[in-house]
Amino acid sequence: MIDKLELFITLAREQHFGRAAEACGVTQPTLSAGLRQLENTLGVLLVQRGSRFQGLTPEGERVLEWARRIVGDARAMKQDIYSMRHELTGHLRIAAIPTALAVVHEITNPFRDRHPNVRFTVISCTSHEILEQLENLEIDAGLSYLDNEPLGKVRTVPLYRERYMLITSRDSTLGDRKQVTWAEVGQIPLCLLTPDMQNRRIIDKFLGLAPEKRSPMLESNSMIVLYAHVRTGRWSSIMPEKLASTLGLTDSMRAIPITAPDALNTVGLVVAHRDPSTPLVSALLQEAKQVARVLNG
Repeated sequence: MIDKLELFITLAREQHFGRAAEACGVTQPTLSAGLRQLENTLGVLLVQRGSRFQGLTPEGERVLEWARRIVGDARAMKQDIYSMRHELTGHLRIAAIPTALAVVHEITNPFRDRHPNVRFTVISCTSHEILEQLENLEIDAGLSYLDNEPLGKVRTVPLYRERYMLITSRDSTLGDRKQVTWAEVGQIPLCLLTPDMQNRRIIDKFLGLAPEKRSPMLESNSMIVLYAHVRTGRWSSIMPEKLASTLGLTDSMRAIPITAPDALNTVGLVVAHRDPSTPLVSALLQEAKQVARVLNG
């Protein structure tokens, strides 16, 4: 039955029979047959069918909640039993908001020292996507903001506080300042993350303090794109202090603290609220707690 529930979870996520079958590595007739078997076993209709996927029935929505819980517990059980006889092994899937990507190695490096047989996949996502993928069992953990927008039912480990800097050339309008205010920054041309990123929504809130806030001259969902433009000396951006120090500054660039008010947001590890957790997630949580002590020490 577990395999049928996994098919059902994938269909609910993809909302398309063909894509769901491809994601599961089966044919579409095999997917449809598995779903019919699940419906027959439970005695309810789960999917509203037509020429294409039309959504889940009310019973299907309820079964989806149980399916995520059951499949998650089954995976945890398999890992737990295996880890009793072997060293911790497997695959950890981590999603991070763009501004936290530069900090992921703070966790993966010491984790790999302790558990060399664990593989990692790290992807960049919005904070909303991280929560959705945790719920759909697509990832094991995320790095995201903890104190700005609702997180729902998750477990968290605060890692560090994000401070914001104006990254600009030395000969720009504000390039010779020791610090600048949000109102001042809001009046110069900027390149920023796209509005679907929570970092951008945080920054927009503070830029709203400017008497005449200007729209960004360039938007991207990649911090590397923003950084590359700033390096040309013709653009300015707002970046977290940790990210700016990781990317590095050229002789012609400056990172200037933005104050009035001081903006601080907590970034941390986020995992699904599931008890017990898989051995991999439990080990990751322990590692994150130790990393947090180092980062805040």
